[in-house]
Amino acid sequence: MELKNPFITAGYVSPDYFCDRDKERKIMVEALKNGRNLTLISPRKWGKTGLIKHAFYYLECESPQIAVFYIDVFFTRNLNEFVQLFAGAVLGKLDVTAKKRAKEVGKFFKSLRPVLTFDDYTGLPKISVHIDPAKEERSLQEIFDYLKASGKECYVAFDEFQQVAAYPEKGVEALLRSHIQFLPNVHFIFSGSKHHVMQEMFFSPKRPFYQSTQILSIDKIDREVYYQFASRFFGAKRPLTLEIFLYIYDEFEGHTWYIQMILNRLYGKKQKPDVTAVHRVITEIVAESEYLYGKLLASYSTVSVNLLKAIAKERCVKEINSGKFIAHYGLKATSSVNTALRKLIDKELVYKTLDGYIVYDRFMAIWLRQQPY
Repeated sequence: MELKNPFITAGYVSPDYFCDRDKERKIMVEALKNGRNLTLISPRKWGKTGLIKHAFYYLECESPQIAVFYIDVFFTRNLNEFVQLFAGAVLGKLDVTAKKRAKEVGKFFKSLRPVLTFDDYTGLPKISVHIDPAKEERSLQEIFDYLKASGKECYVAFDEFQQVAAYPEKGVEALLRSHIQFLPNVHFIFSGSKHHVMQEMFFSPKRPFYQSTQILSIDKIDREVYYQFASRFFGAKRPLTLEIFLYIYDEFEGHTWYIQMILNRLYGKKQKPDVTAVHRVITEIVAESEYLYGKLLASYSTVSVNLLKAIAKERCVKEINSGKFIAHYGLKATSSVNTALRKLIDKELVYKTLDGYIVYDRFMAIWLRQQPY
């Protein structure tokens, strides 16, 4: 399938529109095919979701009879919502005919009420479920039993898996681990963006998933490789020069989604990409979110807002408690700064890199630098 705009900012289409990650993809495929579960960790918008689906694409090409399931648990708030999402993704997907789907689902699932309906547009059968809050654990057991009994090699990706650690129910990680370790034909990817939470879940001897997976992290795509990928789409009539690409790459420090967004807009303008065009696109994108940024900051304390602005203006702050930094921006006492910092990190407005603290949303950082302090 040929796209009108090859610079995808959401979802996955095919390897033709996916840049690099060959090394990471090979590691994932090799691990999963050999029965090793994976933990994938990186900041948001670095391309974890695309990489997972890229690996699934190659697995399905090699073995069309397998089953793959991608489940984003970011918006789940408790075990019930997790089980319902999991059930909706899996139920009926391992059987060939609608009649067999209904029969198999009825055979395995006694604790929930599956309803077989047909999609209004595609005509394909689909199953929705209701889960009794008192039977969540039993329902979860039945989902895993269904996967195991299918006889197929199944690959399940739980994206933003750190959300599970915030559920109000106790022992959810132990519950999941107790099922997962006894599924020889089902292999898992646990993907997450909150590094400190994922690290605690998979590296701490006190947690159920300790040393149960192969760990993989992803970093920025190589500049030259990314340029070769991007430039071939612009072509000879309006070439994307290395200079302009590196200007974009360096401005966003190799952060994949932001680079893709800029390239998507530049490609859509159908003009020769130059510095003026790049600035115009960035200004356009930032302006579109200006109202939302303002509303967001209105819900935070003055200390938090001032700290966020200070980090944005510095671009990266290595020592957040240094007297020079605090004095230069007129911040409050160190204790107040630390309290505000913890909240900003928890809400994913600030992220700690190896080099220091940055504003997570790169476009928001540009907007903050334009605001009076």
